[in-house]
Amino acid sequence: MHERSALLDRLLSRPSSTSISWLDLAALKSLRRRDCCAPRSWRDSATHKSCKMALAPTVKVVLGSMAFGIFWVLAVFPAVPFLPIGRTAGSLLGAILMVVFRVISPEEAYAAIDLPILGLLFGTMVVSVFLERADMFKHLGKFLSWKSRGGKDLLVRICLISAISSALFTNDTCCVVLTEFILKIARQNNLPPQPFLLALASSANIGSSMTPIGNPQNLVIAVQSNISFGKFLLGILPAMFVGIFVNAGILLMYYWKLLSNEKDVEVAAAAAADVIAEKDVNLHRFHPATMSHVTLLSSQDWSSAADSIVLCSSTNGDLGHPETLRNRITWSEADMHSGSSDKVESTMAPNPAKDLVGEHGVFTRNEDDQSARKYARSGSWMKGMKDGFSFHLSEEKEVPMERWKVLLWNGCVYLVTIGMLVSLLMGVNMSWSAITAALALIVLDFKDARPCLEKVSYSLLIFFCGMFITVDGFNKTGIPSALWDFMEPYARIDSATGTAVLAVVILFLSNVASNVPTVLLLGARVAASAAEISPAEETKAWLVLAWVSTVAGNLSLLGSAANLIVCEQARRSQSFGYNLSFLTHLRFGFPSTIIITAIGLLLIRNY
Repeated sequence: MHERSALLDRLLSRPSSTSISWLDLAALKSLRRRDCCAPRSWRDSATHKSCKMALAPTVKVVLGSMAFGIFWVLAVFPAVPFLPIGRTAGSLLGAILMVVFRVISPEEAYAAIDLPILGLLFGTMVVSVFLERADMFKHLGKFLSWKSRGGKDLLVRICLISAISSALFTNDTCCVVLTEFILKIARQNNLPPQPFLLALASSANIGSSMTPIGNPQNLVIAVQSNISFGKFLLGILPAMFVGIFVNAGILLMYYWKLLSNEKDVEVAAAAAADVIAEKDVNLHRFHPATMSHVTLLSSQDWSSAADSIVLCSSTNGDLGHPETLRNRITWSEADMHSGSSDKVESTMAPNPAKDLVGEHGVFTRNEDDQSARKYARSGSWMKGMKDGFSFHLSEEKEVPMERWKVLLWNGCVYLVTIGMLVSLLMGVNMSWSAITAALALIVLDFKDARPCLEKVSYSLLIFFCGMFITVDGFNKTGIPSALWDFMEPYARIDSATGTAVLAVVILFLSNVASNVPTVLLLGARVAASAAEISPAEETKAWLVLAWVSTVAGNLSLLGSAANLIVCEQARRSQSFGYNLSFLTHLRFGFPSTIIITAIGLLLIRNY
């Protein structure tokens, strides 16, 4: 790159009447051949065009820095008092300011939006919605309760389940669904919720590093680096696997005494799974109308519900007088007195039905009930009882059918999801694989897709659009390039010292500027520096960036959105509220992050 700059300066400074010498022409051809032999991800990366650039004019640098600073403040502190507009609006504000300040043109702003990343993010969110409807997280919750043997066993299970689920369904989704469930288990077993909440958040972050669909920064890395799903998985898997057990071990060391109660938590956890699955997980799930479970009404609810249930007309074909269920099973005074001259109180009318039809549709008989025999001789109400009993039996026949439909639907969701994962492992385009799987589930649902699509976090997609534009504008100022030029000699990935320096830079920026902007700012620069060594080192550089930027979220409470989700969900829980403080998280997060990051770097460098 320095040779190119010197050559271009010499060519531009020559007099206009002077022709280009054959030596300069040969040098240009040599540089072009060198570029053509460079790795494709380096040559094709749009961000690499600005990897080595001088500082822009002072006005552009100042205005671009102001716009990026506003974006950063609102991204880290979304409820800042002087402008409490949130992260999404803050990213749009930063993008608009980049265009208004003429740091980038409107065309460049549109070109900065990475559609493959947005498509992959949208597809995975839709698939996650259908997996929640298919009770995936309910099954994961029940696995926690299966033969659990106390707090220590429960903590290790939480680490494993949150890691695996976050790798497949993103860390944010995992934390949203499992937080309330874990709080309930802890309270029912007199266990402190703090270690379990830390296990959930930290393991979700570590586990999400394993796949390109585990978190947003991995999506960016997978698309920009052109690394296949399988190669990404194999490169991070050893570090993730060891990191999860090290993380669980550190948690056990910190909270060994608090978790010494070896009470069997299987029963309590099973009850918690049912309650949370029905009460809280359903908040994130939509059931198809044709596959809803039959609700069994209590005796108190039956009377009020009977008024609104309209049955088919009588067998004589009279369609003009539809009968309600109450009309079928309740008799008028005239009908009751027509069968006997004896006066019977109206309050005795429902008793024959109660005596003749048991709780599960079985006939019983009370020989001592004289009123029942009088009503039986009347015969006028027997038709109503017969129809009511037939309706009851038809309901019981419909229950297995509804259950069969639910099982079939859940199986389809799981098969489509497995098909998506297989496609990703085979190297099929990740964005289109996720979108195709999402559309297949929508079609199989065979109903209006609006309720499902409303579950997609469009605010997150808009946040990404604004962030792409803002970061691209900040790159145009030349400040990131100048800083990287200073750091590059000390952060080369071909040495242990350089890898350690690079990891420290990523850890710092991920907790100061958030992990996704850090990946956008450093990704192409780190890859270009490693590509000068070898293509294999370039792949390792992307994997190191993915690992460190993800695990960096465990350093502090503000380092990851998953941490904030667990904290807010626990604090706002009406029944089991718990406040996870910043210092509490930092005391565990800082040493855990440093140790796990170092172990993972050793495994990735030897990959």
